[in-house]
Amino acid sequence: MSLKNSTATLKLNTGAEIPVVGLGTWRSAANDGYDSVLAALKLGYRHIDAAAIYGNEDQVGRAIKDSGVPRQEIFITTKLWGTEHRNPAKALDSSLKRLGLDYVDLYLMHWPVALKAHGSEEKDLLNIPKKPDGKTDIDIEDWDFIKTWELMQELPKTGKTKAIGVSNFSINNLKALKNSPKFNTVPAANQVEIHPLFPQTELIEYCKSENILIEAYSPFGSADAPVLKEPELHKLAEKYNISTAQLIISWSVQRGYVVLPKSVHAERIEANLKVLTLKDEDMETITNLSKVKGEKRLVQLDWSPFPTFE
Repeated sequence: MSLKNSTATLKLNTGAEIPVVGLGTWRSAANDGYDSVLAALKLGYRHIDAAAIYGNEDQVGRAIKDSGVPRQEIFITTKLWGTEHRNPAKALDSSLKRLGLDYVDLYLMHWPVALKAHGSEEKDLLNIPKKPDGKTDIDIEDWDFIKTWELMQELPKTGKTKAIGVSNFSINNLKALKNSPKFNTVPAANQVEIHPLFPQTELIEYCKSENILIEAYSPFGSADAPVLKEPELHKLAEKYNISTAQLIISWSVQRGYVVLPKSVHAERIEANLKVLTLKDEDMETITNLSKVKGEKRLVQLDWSPFPTFE
């Protein structure tokens, strides 16, 4: 068994193919967004995951242009931020302008939580609005994610996005969407936190049953990559003579969903595209790590009073 660049794809419910390993761009600050995307595309990546709130869509777009890779060969995702839930068509236009693109391949509702916009300028929209008491200003009185989805369902008709989906949605959120009166488009994807300490098996199985593709963000556990420090994973990685990151990415790919490792270092970006097939017993050991260590959700934002992840 040897490491090889991942060229595998999965199919969305639209019929479009999406590369299984993509580059995440969250927390790619300063000029890191540009440098990491350019490096990734030159190294063979064909899937870039962006978002309005990351504040680097302009860098992502410049890197795509400067890479020389034809636009149609790259799968590009961006996301609707909470302050723009009431007008996703305008938000998508703004993202496309920053990216310098005519369309994206996938447009996701970043969270099932609408936020109150404190103004209409970009600086007012691409942030987490706060009330005077310091709490997040949630737009919950007369709005919800079901109304947002009703508006998003119109977007593929414009040609400005090929598919629409969600992110950070629980099974109950997805069921509420499905059972809403004006629901007519099954989300193409649900992008959520998944890693060996938070394997999300029940959510993965539910989404598979509903023909919703799962995408895993923060596969190493978000900031400071705490999952990479787990001794059991180190031991397994040594057995295969690969890095712990490559072990986790290979585990993710083998479980049958998209995985979005993020790095701003060219050598790690290159290494993260390389996967191999793990033995069944090792797959099971990794999946069961959370039963030994306890499940740990590592990306937590306070959206109260909205009941996130319930």
